[in-house]
Amino acid sequence: MERVRTRRTRVGLVAGGLGAYWPQFPNLLPQLQKSAARVSDRLSAIGDIDVVDVGFISDAQEGASAAEKLRVAGCDLIVGFLTTYMTASMLVPVAQRSGAPVLLINLQPTEKMDHASFDTGAWLAYCGACPLPEMANAFRRAGVDFRSVSGYVEDERAWMRIARWVRAAGVRGALRHGRHGLMGHLYPGMLDVSTDLTSVSAQLGGHVEVLELDDLRVRVAAVTDAEVGARMELARSVFELDSSVVDDDFAWGAQVSVGLDRLVSDFALDSLAYYHRGLDGEQHERLGAGMILGASLLTARGVPAAGEYELRNSLAMLIMDRLGAGGSFTELQALNFVDNVVEMGHDGPAHLAISARRPLLRGLGVYHGKRGWGVSVEFDVRQGPVTLLGLGQERDGSYVMVAAEGTVVPGPLLEIGNTTSRVDFGCDPGEWTDAWSASGVDHHWALGIGHEAASLRCVAELIGLEFREVRVGA
Repeated sequence: MERVRTRRTRVGLVAGGLGAYWPQFPNLLPQLQKSAARVSDRLSAIGDIDVVDVGFISDAQEGASAAEKLRVAGCDLIVGFLTTYMTASMLVPVAQRSGAPVLLINLQPTEKMDHASFDTGAWLAYCGACPLPEMANAFRRAGVDFRSVSGYVEDERAWMRIARWVRAAGVRGALRHGRHGLMGHLYPGMLDVSTDLTSVSAQLGGHVEVLELDDLRVRVAAVTDAEVGARMELARSVFELDSSVVDDDFAWGAQVSVGLDRLVSDFALDSLAYYHRGLDGEQHERLGAGMILGASLLTARGVPAAGEYELRNSLAMLIMDRLGAGGSFTELQALNFVDNVVEMGHDGPAHLAISARRPLLRGLGVYHGKRGWGVSVEFDVRQGPVTLLGLGQERDGSYVMVAAEGTVVPGPLLEIGNTTSRVDFGCDPGEWTDAWSASGVDHHWALGIGHEAASLRCVAELIGLEFREVRVGA
């Protein structure tokens, strides 16, 4: 399955040094420009990004010109490359006018100088650290947040940190420019998941599109038999079908899946949260019950879908997906005090990229705690490192990003049409559960593969949210 085309991250790059040096040391500027070109190339190679390279600046006037170009470009991140000493007046306008987060990088040509052979001009190529405290002081006084990475041009540790900030900026951009669907109504009584829609736009950016079940109903009704057949064939290629799957339920899930694709396309959605209770098999109940197949396929293609009207969870899933970690709808299931693991998972949509095996479609005669019946997605989460991300909300309405890193380990799992995992957090499962529950997270979160707490901390900083990592006994 091809992913839905997502917005590309736009990174602005400006490199610079003090122009007074160029006539004094003729070989210096060409060397620094060569380093700047290499940095531009390496930024472009990080991932699905566009680099807006405004070139090399040598004085405050050129800095002001670069600032205007980057302001117009609408970047998600501004990278200022300190190649040698330069005055703060050259970069402060760039930071002030762009409206984007700023990353200062100090990457000298190699790991160290050759002291025996270096003259002043050669030393100055290694002097990018010199202006960093000046920039930091001036930015703080100007009220501009920034972060920095120091290293050398081919320093993989430095580039890992730079890539982390670039990825975080991409997540920030996805939220600020995102369109998030919310369809149906709140699962009755779930006070923790209730979300003030204005707070999403105010704290994260983006737009929440309020949808009716009828927006989906009319699109599902227009699906042809041929389209249903084609979607069933796609599902057979992606899923293993359990013997419990009823043909009519499978066909209905396929029909709803095609309708969901049209809904997402028509409203240009980047994520979707939904729930509808319904009654006695009426059309809206059947729509709500037929969502799991199509919502899982959408999630796998980069449009996270979450049940139970959990808007903040669909946003957490979006964050994890854009970090390349997957991100599946998850809650606590049970604790195992013999194996010291926390068992977690959820029914409904799942991110197929984190499955340990070919995912299973299982037929269910009843959805626990919900109305309706039909096909559900079941798989075991891939063994190895995982990260949880929840988007909690505080008493004052502010959001908080809550994360925890653990390891999925082998062992027995339920076979009830859920995505399931056994997570070892390196401590007593009861103590971990108490700490996690006290963190401000609600009862759903996104589970993704890999250890991504460091990247999530960067995301939280760029968005302006508090970040809490739950670690017991650390």
